[in-house]
Amino acid sequence: MFPSFYDGSTFAAHTFFGAHPEPEGVLFRVFAPNANAVALIGDFNGWQPTPMEREENPGVWYLWFAGAHEGQRYKYRIDEFGGRTRDRADPYGFGSELRPATCSIVAETRRFPFTDGDWMAHRAADFYNRPLNIYEVHVGSWKKPDGEGWYNYREIADDLIRYVRNNGFTHIELLPLSEHPSDESWGYQVTGFFCPTARYGTAEDLQFFVNECHQNGIGVLFDFVPVHFAPDDYALYEFDGTHLYEYPFDDVKHSEWGSCNFNFSRPEVRSFLQSAACYWLDTYHFDGLRMDAIRNAIYWQGSEGRGENHDGIAFLRGLNRGLKQRFPSALLIAEDSSSYPKVTAPTEYDGLGFDFKWDLGWMHDVLEFFQISPDQRGAHYGKLCWPMNYFYNDLFLLPLSHDEVVHGKATILQRMAGGYEQKFPQARTLYTLMFTQPGKKLNFMGNEFGQLREWDEKRGQDWDLLRYPLHDGFREWFATLGRLYAVHPALYADEYHPDCFRWVENGAPEPCVYAYERGMGRDRLLIVLNLSGLRHEAFRLAFDRPAELRLALDSDWQRYGGGAREASCTVRTQAAPHKGSPYSFTVALAPFGSAIYEIREVETE
Repeated sequence: MFPSFYDGSTFAAHTFFGAHPEPEGVLFRVFAPNANAVALIGDFNGWQPTPMEREENPGVWYLWFAGAHEGQRYKYRIDEFGGRTRDRADPYGFGSELRPATCSIVAETRRFPFTDGDWMAHRAADFYNRPLNIYEVHVGSWKKPDGEGWYNYREIADDLIRYVRNNGFTHIELLPLSEHPSDESWGYQVTGFFCPTARYGTAEDLQFFVNECHQNGIGVLFDFVPVHFAPDDYALYEFDGTHLYEYPFDDVKHSEWGSCNFNFSRPEVRSFLQSAACYWLDTYHFDGLRMDAIRNAIYWQGSEGRGENHDGIAFLRGLNRGLKQRFPSALLIAEDSSSYPKVTAPTEYDGLGFDFKWDLGWMHDVLEFFQISPDQRGAHYGKLCWPMNYFYNDLFLLPLSHDEVVHGKATILQRMAGGYEQKFPQARTLYTLMFTQPGKKLNFMGNEFGQLREWDEKRGQDWDLLRYPLHDGFREWFATLGRLYAVHPALYADEYHPDCFRWVENGAPEPCVYAYERGMGRDRLLIVLNLSGLRHEAFRLAFDRPAELRLALDSDWQRYGGGAREASCTVRTQAAPHKGSPYSFTVALAPFGSAIYEIREVETE
């Protein structure tokens, strides 16, 4: 066994541990250093225990079982330190039974004939200057078959890929697919860190799905849970009778969700998690990892008041450094609600090494603003300006995720102030803001067509809503914004440089109008937002130079659910000083309307 497992530096523990099928049988290895004895039980021995032997490697038990083969179920029967005997699933198992059954299954994960070599070789390493528009999906509830159960990865592939392409997304992010016992955890309380859940198919089914996405130009991100695990006693909890994976101290053993916190001070735990992260990127060709609950790795119990978890911080740095060495073009994204510095700085500069961090402050401020009654928004005008004050502190991604459409929060559309019809123009302008502000984009399924019902993992999305013109028009607006975002470098190239964003109007609280310019090169856009319920027929905006502005999109056009006919419109700045600028121009704005103009520089008259 490689010493790196014991010093916490390996990313390949899964190539040694687990059940590895070979032509004449299967080789089993498990790490249980404090067990008194370990036996193997399974389909191949009639569930009668076959004793495993200790290896020279400390704590490792192994058994070569001739005649065992792929597809058979198994567990380890562990005589624990302390006297109990319990049957355990394999921590490094590559396959599992469908819940509520809990056996591991001998699985071969290296056989699938990937045909995405060109995608893997050429996927962008310079993703900071590329569009990134993520569709966050829970596989089990995007669409549901009639009756009970779920669609298989292969069954859902064509529909989901076509939908993603048609609606302007660049990537799919799948809520956790590691095996988990409770549907209600959405995959965030994991028992099988190397095992794709049996709910949606086999390892080869998932590999097929990723391969098909790549063949169609769609990246796929994996939601990875490196901070905590499910407390079920057939899995990692007190695995050999001791706290092998979790902390032994009562005040930090369990998380706020009732799960067990990983003990980052143990090198074998770090090797386990690093290997799991590597496994999903390597074996399944995922294009990156979104890592959950990073705040809880940085601070004890996620609380800044309890102090920094230095082992957790060191683990994150080592994990990200090692992944970048092995997969330079893989995206590493932190779901982190803390203000800890340098989350997206390189590890060689004392950063945590993530590529992007969710901007949860932006999410909170924006949604809170849109819930305010329009006649009171002037008093809270600065909420929409504030996120740009800290935007350049980290490399941010703007999320409207699954967490924002559950637990009584209401869906994104429902959060808009006012009645049913008044919500749509506001939501269209919310998404104008999201797609035109700096920062990569993420939306949970259902956001894009105005889902009215909170997400429920037991039910499919309410696709029948698309029969209604307001919802279908809203989906078309969302898709149009996604396409505009993808073709205008002004909206993504160099967006983490302060010169790519300039406020044109951020001091008009009474009319509640905002305007800003995007872009640094030849491609430049002007975005104007009206967050009041009043129509502005000729709202004057200051500009710093002579220019011609061509209307590219208007959220009030009829095909998107508005009341205006689509028409070309070009506005030219005038040498009329306004608010300290030498030029100005006027625009018409519908109530809650937004407009995007392409800017063409002109010579001074």
